[in-house]
Amino acid sequence: MRTVEKKMWLVLSCFLLLMGILARPASAVEVRSKAEVQQEIDQYVKKTMSANHIQGAALAIVHNEEVFYTQGYGAMSDGRDINDRTPFPIASLSKSFTALAVLQLVDNGLIELDAPYASYFLDFAPKDERIRDITVRDLLNQTSGLNDKVNPDMTRSSPYQSLRQVNESLNTVQLANDPGAAYSYHNPNYQYLALLVETMSGQNFSDYLEDHIFEPLGMRDTLNVSNTRQINENSAIPRGHYVLLGHPVSQSEPSWFVDGPAGMISTAEDMAKWMLAQYNGRLLTPELMEQYQTAGQKGPYGMGWLAEEDEQGGRTISHSGILWTYKAEETIYLDQRLGIAMMFDSGLNAFVGYSAFVDGIAKIMKGEKTESTIVNSKNMEAVMILLVLATMAWGIYRLYRIHRSKKAMTTGKLMVSLAGGLLPILILLFLSPLATFIGAGRVLPWYGLWTAMSSLIIWLVVLSLVNLTVMVCRFRLYYQAKKMKGITTSPYQ
Repeated sequence: MRTVEKKMWLVLSCFLLLMGILARPASAVEVRSKAEVQQEIDQYVKKTMSANHIQGAALAIVHNEEVFYTQGYGAMSDGRDINDRTPFPIASLSKSFTALAVLQLVDNGLIELDAPYASYFLDFAPKDERIRDITVRDLLNQTSGLNDKVNPDMTRSSPYQSLRQVNESLNTVQLANDPGAAYSYHNPNYQYLALLVETMSGQNFSDYLEDHIFEPLGMRDTLNVSNTRQINENSAIPRGHYVLLGHPVSQSEPSWFVDGPAGMISTAEDMAKWMLAQYNGRLLTPELMEQYQTAGQKGPYGMGWLAEEDEQGGRTISHSGILWTYKAEETIYLDQRLGIAMMFDSGLNAFVGYSAFVDGIAKIMKGEKTESTIVNSKNMEAVMILLVLATMAWGIYRLYRIHRSKKAMTTGKLMVSLAGGLLPILILLFLSPLATFIGAGRVLPWYGLWTAMSSLIIWLVVLSLVNLTVMVCRFRLYYQAKKMKGITTSPYQ
């Protein structure tokens, strides 16, 4: 009898296990043909690009152990179609390559993660002695104590020309925090790491990447540059854009030293190979791979990756890349063995949520429904155009009312008018520090603010000019009224 019961329990257990497997939510690629999923992805990407004034893009998707899809969208200015071998700047996606180069040298015993960075160089004479305590791990995890305020990156009056010159800046800078105490995303951290790779490998940084990462992974069209001028000079790269009042404007990338944190150029075909390598065990030992893809103790940053984990998606590593006329997004769902990367020929834009591309494609790959939103560049730019026109019309109407008014301008009314009229002017003048506050400490130059929010700036300028004109008219009427009464005192008295 017990034998029969055991057999029944065994059959029941197997049945329940089978039902559990069958009940597991199936991804789109398991229940639909590959061509159907790719077609839905194409429709989603093209629709989202159109809604955000994006001229060109390239996409790479990997699933399990294979390249699921690579595709180009749009055309270059000379009419050539963008394809999966069209090169795009990947900006800060470069940081994960730089981190890998460092960890390879750790694996070879040439670098120690917890050794002071300064111990690898003999020419340090830092003003702030805490700089000697910055470790290689601190630089990788973005916890060096440096940030854009104390160590300018994009707003330097004289841009760096070499990695050695970047290193010399450590002799004069004052740390914002003790090393290892706080997370602060800072590009120069990865410039120091690039120099460390050069110093300990004996190779130029670009040559090291080519010999030890690009070539072994078969990334034949990927390269590294030190300055964005080299992007502008490369005719194979689609020209970048920013959006001005609803119209994409072709623009050269402003000169910027990017060796280490943001200098790599790649293709959809090559990025697919890169993403596959993140979970196939080809890059590092399991122990180093774990550290590479795990968040640090003081923030969400791992080593060249933002590392996160949630109940639905499991472990993910991701990064975004921002230039003023180019953008890139990459997310790898490690537990689901799914990776998505996209590169765009348009840059940082206050009205474009580039991460929505990756999120939407991931939902399609998982068999979920994508969500549409009215908050996109096309709609927001239309709102800004209407605001500019409405502000001009409102200004004309206010001037008409002022000249038609029979009421005397009192000091109180004048002060209230001044307070309200100066607000947009103050916002315009302090736009850079406001953007720094909103952007978690990243200090943006004015040309960067212009490309990211040109329509908003135009509206603020128009509103400021309207308010200035109205204030001048009210001052004139105020003084005329005082003069008629024989009062010559200041309106502030």
